Amino acid sequence: MPNESEDIELSEHELREITGYAADCARRVLSLFEQRLPADTRPRDAIDAAHAFARGGRRTGALRQSAWAAYRAAQQAPSPAAADAARAASHAAAAAYLHPKASAHQVKHILGAAAHAARAEELAAAEDQRVPAETLDWARHHAPPAVTAVLGRLPIAPPGGGRVGEFIRDLDAALRT
Repeated sequence: MPNESEDIELSEHELREITGYAADCARRVLSLFEQRLPADTRPRDAIDAAHAFARGGRRTGALRQSAWAAYRAAQQAPSPAAADAARAASHAAAAAYLHPKASAHQVKHILGAAAHAARAEELAAAEDQRVPAETLDWARHHAPPAVTAVLGRLPIAPPGGGRVGEFIRDLDAALRT
């Protein structure tokens, strides 16, 4: 395992697969945000921008700005579930900016959309713990080869991060086995 200061290999194809995966995870919970704020398109715009990059689009300032806009939408969301749905969208667009560094923090960039989606669904289901387990299982089964390949080049997910951090560590461990 490389140390935190080393570069890792990260191809453009892998970056696109990871971003597409993150966008798919975020899209699963987009309705939790849109039900509460139907006129606010920032999370949808971030997911659409992530999908456009995944399909071969350019990594532009507009893509980065869509990630920040979805993040701001999360801060303004009227419910915790809607906030985590917007955070999932923000992580999806931000996945296009994964750094080729052997840092445990990069694991959050790869799996953050899936973890926030699981938390959004858990909150929407009144903390029913079966719901995030199903979401994380979906995320594990739908992870493209690039996700597991790049995770294998990184240290394991870092401690902390509350419930979302727990989901990141659970999914990280499941994808590495």
